[in-house]
Amino acid sequence: MRTTLDLPDETFRQLKAQAAMNGLKLKELVTQLIEHGLAVGMTKPPPSPQSGPCPIPIAREADGTVTPFLSNAQLGAVLDEEDLTQYQKVLTQAAGR
Repeated sequence: MRTTLDLPDETFRQLKAQAAMNGLKLKELVTQLIEHGLAVGMTKPPPSPQSGPCPIPIAREADGTVTPFLSNAQLGAVLDEEDLTQYQKVLTQAAGR
């Protein structure tokens, strides 16, 4: 049976990526996930959509390790630290001339 689903963009991207990684068509993956969900039943309500900006996605490395997302504040701190380090290198090089 044919139907239309209205999915959040991020959910759709995750579905497409997972289908591609498993060598499945999108409709095959969605069917599997729905059938699994129906078989196990709902044990808890689905998570509520998060408010605010979407976090940076989790990065999965080639070796299987996972790098969790950073909040905007954490990412800003990392970038500030990198900027400060680079600025200090420039000052050190300029003083050595």
